Formats: sequence, C-alpha cells, structure tokens
Amino acid sequence: MLRYSSDRRTIAFIAGHLVLVGAAWTFWDSLPTLLRVLACALLCASAFINAVIAHNVMHCPMWRSRTLNRITQVVLSVTYGFPVSEYVPGHNLSHHGHTQTPRDMMRTTKLRYRPNLLNLVFFFLRIGPGVTLMNARFLRMMEKKNPKWVRQLRLEIVVTWGLKLLMLVIAWKKALFLGFVPSLYAVWGITTVNYLQHDGCDETHPYNHSRNFVGRVFNWLTFNNGFHGIHHHKPGLHWSLLPAAHATKLAPYIDPRLDQRSLMLYLLRTFVFTTERLRYDGVPVVLGPADAPVDESWF
Repeated sequence: MLRYSSDRRTIAFIAGHLVLVGAAWTFWDSLPTLLRVLACALLCASAFINAVIAHNVMHCPMWRSRTLNRITQVVLSVTYGFPVSEYVPGHNLSHHGHTQTPRDMMRTTKLRYRPNLLNLVFFFLRIGPGVTLMNARFLRMMEKKNPKWVRQLRLEIVVTWGLKLLMLVIAWKKALFLGFVPSLYAVWGITTVNYLQHDGCDETHPYNHSRNFVGRVFNWLTFNNGFHGIHHHKPGLHWSLLPAAHATKLAPYIDPRLDQRSLMLYLLRTFVFTTERLRYDGVPVVLGPADAPVDESWF
C-alpha cells in the first residue's frame, strides 16, 4: 500500500514520537528534573522531524489509498501539533508558486534588521501573522471551491486541538511540556528553516534560488530536507529520490557555495562570526522596492 518502501522509516518516526509521548506522560511524575528536561527536548526534536514528515506528505502522499492518506494527515497533525492541511496555502501554493516575491508569505525580505542574527530570531514572529491571515482567507474561499479539503482541515483541527485540551484538563503541567512546547518548537523550526534555505539566494536564477545542506547525518534525520533546491524544481518528487536528483539535475549547475556541508558551521559563519547580511556570493544583501514587506494577494 506504500508508494515507496523507504516510507517505512517515516512510519517508524511517527510511531516513535507517539511512543515517546506515551512513555513520558506515564513516567513524568517519577522522573527527576534533568530527565524531564531531556524528555521535553527529545520530544521537541521529534516533533520537528514530524513537521518535516508532514511537509513531505503534503507534497507527495505516502499511500496509494486516499483514505489512508487522510488518516495519516490526521495522525501527523497530532505528532506535529498543528493541522497539516494548512501547508497547502502558505507553503505549497504561496511559497512554491511565488518564491521570495511579495506573493510569498514566507519570504525572507520581510526582515530588515541590520544584525543578521535578529532576522533569524524574529523570522517566525514576523511571518506568522501574515500566514495565519492568509490561511483564514484561503479557508473561506475553499468552502465553496473545495469542501472536501475544508472537511479534512476541520477534522485535523478538531482532533489535534481536542487532544491538546484533553491533556490540559487531565494534567495541565504535563500537557504544557509534552504537548504544547514540542509543537511550538516544531512550527517555529519548520518555519525558520525557510530563512536558512532562501535568504541571500537569487530567486531569479534557474538554479541559485535555494541553499542546500547536504550533510549525510542531517539529511538522514530530516528525510533529505536539506536538498531544498531540487525540491523547488520538483516539489512532488519523493524525499528518497532527492539526493540522486540533486546530483544530476542541480549540482552541476548550481553555485557550489549554495551546497553547504554542515548546517552548524553555516550558522556560525552567518550569524555568529559576522553580523552583516550577505548573499551566497559574499556581496551584502541590498533590499529594494520590490522587496517591500507588504504582502500581495496571490489567489
């Protein structure tokens, strides 16, 4: 029933997150403070990985069965912490369709602080309101154009937030650390990574529009999310096929400085060792009138 056998790993990570939540919830009261902190941190990382999985699934469904795909979306909404159908307007349609233009609700040019670190820190807070507003407008439009999509979204909302409220009623402290904090970390992480993947790139260039992080360990843990350029070329390509496609379709033509071996080293070079906001070629980023922080409607 799986379209790609490699999604057995996807299922393992989804199931692993649910097991972690269940174990932490069961033994929380008997755990010392240090283990509680470690459990919360582990769930944050796991929730972020499930956010990446949700991203992948919304581009390339896991199953041949539509029913199983819909069920998977509900389960991922729980493990990620937010309804995954909301990926469609903000990410699939706005970001992919209008990358780094005023119609891209997630464009990095909305941030204009001189110290580049502040642009990274406040990216999520700056992007969030516009994406939320657009999601609401898109939902109203889809109520007539695609009621099936609306029903799926509402099912994900009811299940996800219903479980969160139930956890709060049963034990609100555990709910905060095992449910709310990990899901907030996940949505922050999956949004903020967009700044790393696109800021200082050239959205007008056929190949240099995205930054890639090609380290093996990072991509094993994040289901090849580091191969972002080829993902923009072929958004529906399954995650397991991205490295090979990157090697043949993108790597021979892209500026090699956009293929970063280490995410951690890139973070240090870009936000710690310098405060200046630079393009991938070392030239300072200059924001012009076309980079206005005001969103344009795309639908």
